[in-house]
Formats: sequence, structure tokens, C-alpha cells
Amino acid sequence: MHLTPRLAFLLTLPPLMWAGNAVIGRLMVGYAPPVLLNLIRWVGALLLLLPLGWRAFGTPERRAEVRARWPHLAMLGLLGVGMYNAMQYMALRTSTPLNVTLIAASMPLWMMLTGLLLFQARPGRRDLLAAALSLSGVVTVLTRGHPLALRQVELVPGDLLILVAITCWSVYSWLLAKPPPSMRGQARPHWNWAEFLLVQVVFGIAWAAAGAAVESAWLAGENDVVRWGWPLALALLYLATCPSLIAYYAWGTGVARAGPAMAALFSNLTPLLTALISGAVLGSWPEPYHLLAFALIVTGIMCSALKPRR
Repeated sequence: MHLTPRLAFLLTLPPLMWAGNAVIGRLMVGYAPPVLLNLIRWVGALLLLLPLGWRAFGTPERRAEVRARWPHLAMLGLLGVGMYNAMQYMALRTSTPLNVTLIAASMPLWMMLTGLLLFQARPGRRDLLAAALSLSGVVTVLTRGHPLALRQVELVPGDLLILVAITCWSVYSWLLAKPPPSMRGQARPHWNWAEFLLVQVVFGIAWAAAGAAVESAWLAGENDVVRWGWPLALALLYLATCPSLIAYYAWGTGVARAGPAMAALFSNLTPLLTALISGAVLGSWPEPYHLLAFALIVTGIMCSALKPRR
């Protein structure tokens, strides 16, 4: 499909908002524990979603549709709402927004591995080459530009946490692409995007609340103090609207019109936009190895996305 200015704008909005999510997550270190921050964010998103998606629970028949599919929906809520963003906020306590988004930009590699191991989806040659380039970009970030010193590298906890987070997101994405029979074709309930997201958020908030309770008990009063005030309130307003709702809608619309291949190219604007926002807000400008990692990851995505025409 021809890339119009409106379509390009739709596909640029999510990376911009995801970049803001990473920077704000870093700024909120010390204002709220990460798992609790994730819980409050999604509670806010739930309140905003209710006017748009309440019909998913509006009648006994619609509630029965949810109950009949609860194992699948609970897993989506756990991986997509309860874990991914919570682990990202945990990662940002010890890693930088740029590192986190660069490592997350290797998502195609983990998508390929998840598909191969759990869904018997065999990758092609171009996919393997793309995965190798993406992995090289990740190694460049993890080793701070010195891949030959891989044995001596000391990883910060945040670098490892974001790897776990994107693994969760990969499984979540495959569950969306390969749902059980009750979520396919005519058997799938007639949910629009807001209703489907609302159902996931309801289950996800239950997981997030359990995680926040464990976090509070684990911290035992040491660092679990929430510093209420305008900085946290404004951050939560952004987190509950932009990366949670607007980005979701723009991304779904953009992918439907442009296709996954074109959308994947735009998604890798996230590290670049994160670098610009981090530099302006945090004074943390990218190092040369960040640029090399970005080039490797984008080359890998282009290699996979730009299939030869038959």
C-alpha cells in the first residue's frame, strides 16, 4: 500500500510514545516502585477504556463469552499487561532508556525463537540473517561496544530484565497471532479494539495487583514509598493515555493498512526517538556504540521485511 502522510503519522506515533514511556519510566525511579507504577498506570487506562469498551461486560451473554475464554485471556493479561511493562520499569532502575529500547528493538529475534520453539514456525534464510544482525546489535549494547570482551562484561540487572520482558512480549504476540479455536473466526466474540483491550486489562490488573503486593512485601518498607505530587500525577496521565491507549489504536490501524513489514520498520524508530528525548530531558546523549547497535538492528529488520518480489 502507498505510504501516505497520514499513514506515516499513524505509524510514527507509537514509537514516539514508547520512547516517552521509557524516559518517563526512568524519571519515575524514586517516585514509585516499578511494579506498583505499572499497576497504577493500567488502572488509569482501565478507567479511560470503560466508556469505549464496557460492552464486553455489558450483558450476561457477553460476560459468559469472557468466562468461557478466561485461560487464554488471563495469559494475555499476564504477559502483556502484568509483566512486560512492569519488568521494563524494573529494568529502567539500573539501565538507561536508550539501552532498554535498543535491546527491545531486537524483538524480531525473540519472535523468531518463540515461534520456532513453541509454535513450530520455521524461519527462512532472510529471517536467520535478520536475527543474526539483531543479536549483534544486542551484544553491542550489552558489551558497551566491545564485543570481543564478552567474557569480561558485567551486565547490569536492567539489561537482563528487559531481555526477559521482550521474551514475555514475544509469547504474548504469538498468542495473539495463534489463538485457540475459541478465539478464531466465527467463534471469536465480536469485540472491537477497545473491548478486546479492556478484557485484557481487567485480567492484567489482577496479575499486576498480585505483583505489587509481592513487591511491597519484598521491599518491606525500604523503597516502597510513593511520592505523590505533580510529577507522578503528570507521568501517570501520560502513561495511562499515550503508550497504553493512543499508541495501541494507532499501531493497530497502521498495521492493518500498511502491513506488518512496513510497520516493523517504523517500530525501530523507538531507540532513535528515545536517544533524542533522553538527551534533551536527561542529558544522556548516545555513545558511538549505540549508533552502531541501532544500525545493525535496523539492517536486520530491513533484511527480513523487504522480501524479494516474485
